[in-house]
Amino acid sequence: MAETKPTATAKATTSVQAKKRGNSISWIAPVICLILGYVIWRFGAGNPSGFTSPDPAGGFWPKHEGPKGDFNKMYDGGIVVPILIANFLIVITFVIERFLTISKATGTGNNDEFIRKVQYHLANKNVDAALTECDKQKGSVGNVMKAGLRKYKEMITDTELDTEQKVLSIQKEVEEATSLELPMLEKNLVFLSTIASVATLLGLFGTVLGMIRSFSKLGDEGGGDAARELSKGISEALYNTALGIGTSAVAIIMYNVFTTKIDGITYGIDESGFTLTQSFASLYK
Repeated sequence: MAETKPTATAKATTSVQAKKRGNSISWIAPVICLILGYVIWRFGAGNPSGFTSPDPAGGFWPKHEGPKGDFNKMYDGGIVVPILIANFLIVITFVIERFLTISKATGTGNNDEFIRKVQYHLANKNVDAALTECDKQKGSVGNVMKAGLRKYKEMITDTELDTEQKVLSIQKEVEEATSLELPMLEKNLVFLSTIASVATLLGLFGTVLGMIRSFSKLGDEGGGDAARELSKGISEALYNTALGIGTSAVAIIMYNVFTTKIDGITYGIDESGFTLTQSFASLYK
């Protein structure tokens, strides 16, 4: 009985290895920011020295009266204020985290110039020089290109696969390297997109609660003093709106900035894959 010979395509395996990246910041940061939000609200804005009639009992939510400054007036915005402060701190935290990550993923030089250098070396059949350029460039585009070049170099000496199969093998390697890089770029952006919507709603919720308290007080007391208390209560309630809208604006702006940068990196990755497959198809028929 004739022996069954393995098909040539079985050799085209990938050398791309999954990168282990923890994401503990995704749950640690929100908890810490929530605690900091309460501390800023309770012991910063709610410092007894900032009120003409502080509550001597203290506690979780002291009933201080007569805020002396604008920062102390924020305290009278209610219990939603520390949540809004926490949201703002979360936005700042993940803006810094995404900035550092995406800056690293961008690489050390211009991606378009890097791809042109690789194209030049491949045109001269100097794969090692192209790999050296990847080591210099680093970043997501450099990582994907390097993975593809390794398979590219392997396919040059392969005698079992035909040109079409070799090109498909290189393309598969690039796709697998890309699938490992893109999630790292997009990770944690969900916090910015979520807070962009939720912060405004929380601000309006805090404002509504403040308005309810103010109008309830107006109905209980009546007279000119109550009208003054009403206007003061509305002013304090609007701090919630201001915090919510401000936080949402920062989150939206930075989310758009990061997605634009990610789109640029993604375009560079796509161009890398196209460069490798077209170069191999034309030079090693």
